[in-house]
Amino acid sequence: MGAREARRPARVIDLGRMEYGAALRWQQQVHEAVREGAWPDTLLLVEHDPVFTVGRHARGSHANVLWSDAERERQGVALFDVDRGGDATYHGPGQQVGYPILHLDRHGHDLLVYLRNLEQAFINLLASEGVPARRIPPHTGVWVQEDKVVAIGVKASQRVTSHGFAFNVDPNLSHFHGIIPCGIQDKGVTSLARLTGGRPTLASVRPAVLEHLGSALGLRWESVDRAVAEASLAALTLAGTAP
Repeated sequence: MGAREARRPARVIDLGRMEYGAALRWQQQVHEAVREGAWPDTLLLVEHDPVFTVGRHARGSHANVLWSDAERERQGVALFDVDRGGDATYHGPGQQVGYPILHLDRHGHDLLVYLRNLEQAFINLLASEGVPARRIPPHTGVWVQEDKVVAIGVKASQRVTSHGFAFNVDPNLSHFHGIIPCGIQDKGVTSLARLTGGRPTLASVRPAVLEHLGSALGLRWESVDRAVAEASLAALTLAGTAP
């Protein structure tokens, strides 16, 4: 049996363009469905409205958010405190965000191994585009020289992961000036567009994202329509299986 046939089936749901709070509610509902065994491993793909998120490592501080509330409002960038690891990061149009909601019992039981697999998926993807990417320990993420092109911040609760990755395909890089990304002052950020000199879109890179993630995680993606998934979650809620 070949590698592709040996992969476990998993769902992928494209949420399209969505503000951060709504996508967080999707994560929470899917997390519960996966934890209860009602759903298989699931990947949510989304393109966010502009938002800064601040993770647990900031310990409640917004010191790495440089823009004032007034400047954020002028730039149209929201702000959320979240329960993933890491510090300040940015999500916005032109960035492929993915939330793999996976049961770690199927993925080696080890959150650090899972993180390394996420990184390797994007290192391999970028290599296929002719871009040599790497890790820079102890920092999490994927880097080209000294610039981050994929941010990764995850959480595991009751053995099920949430949050995930943000791949800079062709975002507005000037929005990163409003934060110190992950609190790392001596590194920058970049994008696939800047690295290749092209104008890639989320639609054009999504097949490669799914292929390399599936290979790294041992998963075979089955696409589920957003409306169908929403109806399934609503049915689980009525049945008392999900919140």
